[in-house]
Formats: sequence, structure tokens, C-alpha cells
Amino acid sequence: MPKIETVQLRCQNPKEQLAFYRNVLGMQALDNACVGYGGLEAAIRFLPGTEPYKPKRNDLYWKIALAVPNIELACQQLTDKGVSVGAPRQFRDVGYLAHFQDPEGFTIELIEHAFQGERQAEAPHPSRLGGGAHLNLLTLRAADIAPIEEACAAWGMTPLSIQPVKPHGFTLYFFAFTDEQPPSSDLTAVENRTWVYRRPYTVLEVQHLHHADQASDGIGAQSGYVCTMVSDAPVNFVGAEMLKFSRG
Repeated sequence: MPKIETVQLRCQNPKEQLAFYRNVLGMQALDNACVGYGGLEAAIRFLPGTEPYKPKRNDLYWKIALAVPNIELACQQLTDKGVSVGAPRQFRDVGYLAHFQDPEGFTIELIEHAFQGERQAEAPHPSRLGGGAHLNLLTLRAADIAPIEEACAAWGMTPLSIQPVKPHGFTLYFFAFTDEQPPSSDLTAVENRTWVYRRPYTVLEVQHLHHADQASDGIGAQSGYVCTMVSDAPVNFVGAEMLKFSRG
């Protein structure tokens, strides 16, 4: 089965980034100068750049999301290590989440396995970030979702969830290299959402911007998103949207 293998980001100080992801987020050093939680999840590789990262609201790259059993525990652990993290909040019927930034300004989302007030079990690994974090989502943006859906189908990805957020001008689409099927065949069903956040593999989340002409791909930038490597799949890119995927 193919997998989302490596997310590549360009930054000013790769060594400092690697240390933060290991020492603060609890990731492991992996092959090829990558860090990650291992298993079926994506790894992250930091490449050297010359300019500070300056994200924009319509950039192709938005964030990664670390799913956790206990978001309050994760926030406290990060705060104890000097990280400024937002207070957890239930965002509509999408997820119970919080955000912070790494040392170079890349956004990282914490998202709990359950909605606020619906947690049913204690954190299985209380000494780990949030009781056991995993790299659940890679979130990219697109102005046209149709070619993304077509390409994901051609690559053999399974659609897992569709989450309209019309008041904020976007819809979230979730795809993964998996044979699993979500609990409901209605991809907009709310029960599919927290199910997605508990998957043991990295899921592609695409934020479809309803009113954007295009998502900026960042070509030529000296910092920011470079591409995502995918193993064992005929992947390169998706038309003019430039969801920059390369075959690993």
C-alpha cells in the first residue's frame, strides 16, 4: 500500500527544527535526516533556506496536525517547555483543536481524537505528548477541488470525509492511501470526523478555498513548503493547483 512518506519544508535552521521536533514534540530521528513518529505516518525533512518563513492565508501549504488522546495534556506539556500554544476550543462540528508554531513559524495543529466533552478514556501514554501524538494530517490548500478529487482517485486514495465550513469560506476534504472505509458512506456525516483523527496513518486534508482564484504554490520561495514524497504510487502534481507531490 502506498503511503504519504515525507513532507519537505525549507527553513533557516534545520538543526534547530530537528531538535524541537524531537525534544518538544517527541518525534524520533529517522533515516535521511528526517523526524517522525514512525509506523505508517509521514516523516518530516527540513531543507536549508535563506529567508524567514512568511506564511500567507492562500499558500498551498497550511499545516500539519498532530492528533492526540488528550489535548489539555498536550497543551500543558508544551507550555511547560516554553511553547506558546492557544487554548483548546471546539471548532464547530469539525474538531477540538489548538494551534502553535514551531521555532521557524510553521503552524502545527493539535486535534483531539474526540470532540470536546466526549473523551471516553485516559491517555494511554501520559508521558508522551498529549498521551501519544501521531502525525494525523497534512493540510494543503486548493482553489479548485475537482482536479484534486480526480487525481486522488487515480492515485488510489480513498475519500474519508468532507466537512463544509461555509461561514468561513472553505470546505475540508480528507483522502488517504487505505482500504479502510469510514463509518458512514455519507462523507459529510459528523461521525466520520473524529474517526479520521484516530487513523494510524497520515491523511491528506485539502482546504478548498471557495473564493480564491488560486492557491499560491510558493515556487521560488527560499523558505516554506517544498513538496511531499509518496511511496509506491504514480504521483507527481495536480494540474495548475500544484499540490506538489512527488513519487518517493
